[in-house]
Amino acid sequence: MRQIVMDTETTGIDPREGHRVIEIGGIELINRRFTGRTYHQYINPERNIEAEAIEIHGITNERVADEPVFAQIADELWAFMQGAELVIHNAPFDVGFFDHEFKLVNAARGEPKLGPVAEHCGVLDTLKMARQMHPGQRNSLDALCKRYDIDNGERVLHGALLDSEILADVYLAMTGGQTALSLAGNDEAGGSDAGSASGIRRVSREGVTLAVTRPSDEEWAAHRERLEAIRQAAGECRWDALDADGSQH
Repeated sequence: MRQIVMDTETTGIDPREGHRVIEIGGIELINRRFTGRTYHQYINPERNIEAEAIEIHGITNERVADEPVFAQIADELWAFMQGAELVIHNAPFDVGFFDHEFKLVNAARGEPKLGPVAEHCGVLDTLKMARQMHPGQRNSLDALCKRYDIDNGERVLHGALLDSEILADVYLAMTGGQTALSLAGNDEAGGSDAGSASGIRRVSREGVTLAVTRPSDEEWAAHRERLEAIRQAAGECRWDALDADGSQH
């Protein structure tokens, strides 16, 4: 299975208000293994970046002024994405921007060649997954790193490729099996009988008859012989305190 863990940085929060993509990062996984293939590109958004966005990702207008515009990288990006399952934290945000950018390219070229993303790629939203696994808790990427003990020490500002690398580690940790085992009841574990990431799956044994295999006379004789050998070697055998003649075993 081919997956691409992706992240974007943008000029603002809403493409419907004319905001654009300024950085894209992607990490390829095949069968849950890193292939070493990545995609990373800064983009000239052909508009100013909002000050609030710069505070988050640190990308200035000057930084992207000489980068290619989206139309120049659209075909390469589409070829990298197409047919893969995209793993994205808060996927509607990034997919919405991708669809907006591809729509602009299609309009300029006069042909609907690229997108929509969800019609050509699978989309897995790790934020939605995290909310289902950890209801009522903080599920930002930083919070998930802390929860799954993933080092994000290099992450001072957001960066699309760095965030993709971190998200790939988080996603693999989230989907790699149980990370904790709770033996508490449902109320204490905060889960249900169906099981959860922090609990155990309880299997109903209603209507199931458990087979009981009793030892044969020969096996009992061998058992008593072993106990006698222990008694001779150690001076006592604590099995005797449980059952001297073995009739209760």
